[in-house]
Formats: sequence, C-alpha cells, structure tokens
Amino acid sequence: MALALQKENEARSNLSYFEVVREHPDVPPLVILKMDVQRRGVHYTKKALSAVDESVHQLRSPYIFGSRDAQIKPVPESLLLRDGTSILVDPTPLEQNPYVVDVIDGQVVLTDQGEVLETVEYWPKPDFYDKKTSSGVLMSHIISARPQRLNIFQSGFCHFWANDKGCRYCDIVTHFKQQRAELGIPAKLSPQDVFETMQEALKQPGRFTGICLTSGSDTRGAEPFDQEVDFYIEILQAIGANFKVKKFPSQLIASAFTEKQLARLYEETGLTSYTADLEVLNEELFNWICPGKAEWIGYREWKNRLIRAVDIFGRGNVSTGIVGGVETAKPKGFGSEEAALQSTLTEAEDLISQGVNVAFIVWVPRPGSYFRDQKNPSLDYFVRLAKGLHQLRVKYSLPIDFDDYRRCGNHPDTDLSRLL
Repeated sequence: MALALQKENEARSNLSYFEVVREHPDVPPLVILKMDVQRRGVHYTKKALSAVDESVHQLRSPYIFGSRDAQIKPVPESLLLRDGTSILVDPTPLEQNPYVVDVIDGQVVLTDQGEVLETVEYWPKPDFYDKKTSSGVLMSHIISARPQRLNIFQSGFCHFWANDKGCRYCDIVTHFKQQRAELGIPAKLSPQDVFETMQEALKQPGRFTGICLTSGSDTRGAEPFDQEVDFYIEILQAIGANFKVKKFPSQLIASAFTEKQLARLYEETGLTSYTADLEVLNEELFNWICPGKAEWIGYREWKNRLIRAVDIFGRGNVSTGIVGGVETAKPKGFGSEEAALQSTLTEAEDLISQGVNVAFIVWVPRPGSYFRDQKNPSLDYFVRLAKGLHQLRVKYSLPIDFDDYRRCGNHPDTDLSRLL
C-alpha cells in the first residue's frame, strides 16, 4: 500500500499543466495556469520588454518581498489574463525553467517551451504613480497598486530578524536593504506622505476597491507589539482622513495582537478586516520555519488570538495566510504531498469552522531567504490545496470578500470564490 501511494504521488508530481487541467475539470484552466506561473516564475524576452509603454504600463514598484532573480529592474509589475485574473509574477532566471513572456504576431503572450498558452496584458499604471508628495518622495514609493487594490508597506524591517529568527522562507529584510540602497525608498513612511498619496489615488474613480497595509513585525513597546500597533493606527488615521465615513474597505496584515491591541485598532481607525499569518499549519513546522513568531507568541496562542479577533472584527473579516507548499520544505517538512495536504486542510478546518479564514500564497524559494535552494511542490498539489480551502469555506458558509480575487489576486484559493 505504501509503495502504491508513493508511486501515485510521484505520478502526480510529474503532471504537466495540460494534464493537471484534465485532472481537475472543476477548476478553471486560467486559475490553474496562474498557479503554475506563480510556482515557476516568468522571464521577459527583449520583444516583451520593448512592448512596455511606461506612460501606460505599471513597472515594478517597491514591494515587501524580492524576486527570484534578486534584481531590481524596470520590468512590468505583473500580468492580467483574459478573464481579468491578476498574477503576481516573479522575474526568474531562464535556467530555472520559468514561463516566458514574448510578443508574437503583435500580441503579448505567455509561452512554455515555445508553445503559446495565453494572451496576456501588462498591468495599467495608476494615475498617481509619477507624482510626488510635498516632501519630494515619489508617490509610487509610498503606495503601490494592484489592479484593484492599494498596498501600503509602511516599514520593511522585521524585528524577528534582530536575533536571526526571521521566517525561513522570507527575504523581507534583505530585500528592504536592497530597495533602500538602489531605489532610495524611505525606511519608514510618514503619515503625511501616506495621506497625500491616498488623496491622489482616490481621484481615479472606480479603480480601487480596497486598501491593504502590512510590514514586518515590531516587538517593541510596553507590551510586545505596542509600537507596531501605534504606528498602524497613525497610518490608518492618515488614510481615514480622506474618507467621510468612519470605516473604509481595508485589510491589515500584521502580527497576532492581543484583544486589547485589536480593540484599539478597530475602535480608533477605519479598519474593517484583520489578518495575522501563521505561515504553516503545523505546530512543529511552525516552530522550525517561524522561530521568531514561535518565540514571541507561539503557535497555539497565535491561533487563539485569531479566533478571539472574530469577536471584534466579525465573522468573515478575520483570516490567516499560509505559504502554501512550505510545509514540504526539507529536511523537516512532510515527506509526501499527500500527508502535507491532509495535515494542512485538517488544521485549516479547525480555524475556518471558528470563523477564521485561511488563504494561501504559492511558496517561492527566494534567493534572499534561508530556503533559497529548496524546491516547491507540484502544480497538482497547489490545485488540490486551493480546492480544499475553497470547499471548506463553502462548507462553513464563510465569506472572504475582503481578500478575494478582486481585492488581492494573490490567493489561488480565493480566486475560486468567483465561482459561487
């Protein structure tokens, strides 16, 4: 039985994109393609880069994580598929076997081994991107955009790294240092710059449906993470000054805060949803992969704080993110994709049944991370993970509107919510 299961797992891991599409007829092929493009990355040909119009298309802006090529260069921010699905693509060296973006017969296309799979579009640039704040900072360095969401990365440093206990899949600090050196982005955003940039962004009617804030964790304060909460409140209040109503469509991705800290965030700002990322749904692997989070809060307390946050923000407005596939990292991760999937979905159901959403991003082994030489799981694994999480949300009637295909676009599982 064990040998048969091993052979089945190996067969699944070797399935091509087209074979995976046939294996999962209940999942739209474009969503599967998006997962594989995220899993493998992309490379732009010279023709593809020559098709970029800087007055129309959005080039890569400051981002909290780096890319697989460890470079900061003026390539397109990302891609749109025919159904409006956005992909957060990762520029990747050719030797790592990425998808290739090319121009054929006057169209920008996504290819694999020379075969054209889909026509694609580059993300359109927001109107505010080339403007500057009153302090002289380029607004695209203050707020970055996805097709329908505004991102604010108010600080690129994570204090878990101070004693070398940053998450092992993460390159936030190494990338932050690179961006400061090469782009001159601020180490910490000022509320005034955020206010002015948000004011300009909102002048483009109908473009954006939500606002997302995130940064590295800050353990400092009278109680751990108080300074992180204080700074988020400052930034959220600066954003809120642009709205006539108290609450505005927003998501905070932050540390797992206490009920007292969460109550402050909810009562003193316009924040409407809260996310605290567990990263991996297994206590033993959490302790290994996220040693800083384990040291300061711990796996079980992190889960408890998420569950208690539902009482403050409401059912369907609290979530945790996981780095899908990192549970297979060597040497301590699951040895088979089947075991990894079963464990992850079991833990996810425990959270979802209590009103806490679970969404995943595709794990990308980044060169600035401890896991830089690892290999992520098969495409089939990510499709089954997406289906499993989506089915759990359906089972417990748990909406995830604040982090769906429109407001985020980085979660293959929430892309499936458009099928409902």
